[in-house]
Order: sequence, then C-alpha cells, then structure tokens
Amino acid sequence: MNYPSGIKKCFQHQKNYSNRGMSLENDINCTNEYYLNSNIAVIYKKPTPITIVDVNYPSRRDAVITKAYFKTPSTTDYNGIYKGKYIDFEAKETTNLTSFPLCNIHKHQIEHLKRIYCHGGISFLIIRFSKLNLTFLLTYEKLDYFLNNYDKKSISLDFLKKHATQIHDKYNPRIDYLDIIDKMYFKGEFYEKEV
Repeated sequence: MNYPSGIKKCFQHQKNYSNRGMSLENDINCTNEYYLNSNIAVIYKKPTPITIVDVNYPSRRDAVITKAYFKTPSTTDYNGIYKGKYIDFEAKETTNLTSFPLCNIHKHQIEHLKRIYCHGGISFLIIRFSKLNLTFLLTYEKLDYFLNNYDKKSISLDFLKKHATQIHDKYNPRIDYLDIIDKMYFKGEFYEKEV
C-alpha cells in the first residue's frame, strides 16, 4: 500500500524450516521408486519410530494424533539392497554456500554408518547444497577420513569437490546415485536399464 507520507512498510518474512531437506528427500524417493519399478534395486525410506501418547477421536475417520514422541533416535534415512549388497545412507541438505555443518549429522548416525561399513555393507551420505544446486555422494570411508584428519565443525565444499562424487541431476532417475555406486563397488558394471 502506498502511504501519503511516502513511508514504505517493511515486512519481515518469517522463515519456515518445516520442509527443510524435503526437496532432496523427494528427489531420492522418486529415484528409489524408479529403481524399484525398473527392478534395479530395492531401497526404502525408513519410517521414524514414534510412540503415540494421545489421539483425538472426533470420529473414527477423523482421528488425529495430538501427542507423540520419538521412541528411539532414528539411524539413517534410507536402506535397501542392490546387486546383493546392503545399502544404507543418510540424506542431508544445506543452504550454506561454502560448507556442510557437521552438526546436521548426529553421532549415532555416524556410528550406524560405521557399523554398516564394518559388516561389508555400502554406507554413505548424500549432501545437497540447495542454493548452489550441487549434490554429492560422500562414502563412509571419506567421511571417516575427514573426521580423523580434520578438526573442523563443517565439511568444506572444496573437500567435497575433491573427495566426494558429484551427482548430476537427471530427468529419470533424478539423482542416479547407483551409477556412482556401480563405479565404486562393482568395477563400473552399470546396472541394466532394460529389464
């Protein structure tokens, strides 16, 4: 609105953090659906374990959970199987331009990735810099290398460019991380696109 005095009202937009990371999550879910429908891999998003405390039942159809809490800390976001190998990974998104804050990964998640790695599974992080439209796959081995050799609170973009593998966006599958897994763990034997 234009005020007669010419003073412009300054509006502060409230930041909404409720869907932070959902763009990456949506892309991975679409990719995993493609892998499943094409009989390439079976990889699912793990549900977050919760305990329901209170439910409002206005009617059976309209039941609403009004109070719940996390039962145990969730391990990682995704797990499944590909070419006979167990896969487990965490997906994280940041709006930072120069680094990925390690506070976004919980200690128990790193421990979980380590256990998967030690038992012969494939464990990794998928990290997206949303403002830069850059997505990386960082293997547990490289994450462990970083944690043991750098005394930092964040992983720099430069480190990721050097030690991680960039995942380029595609139409379908959107984030073809199995292409990278093939090259790293299966000597470049690409999965069959035609089933």
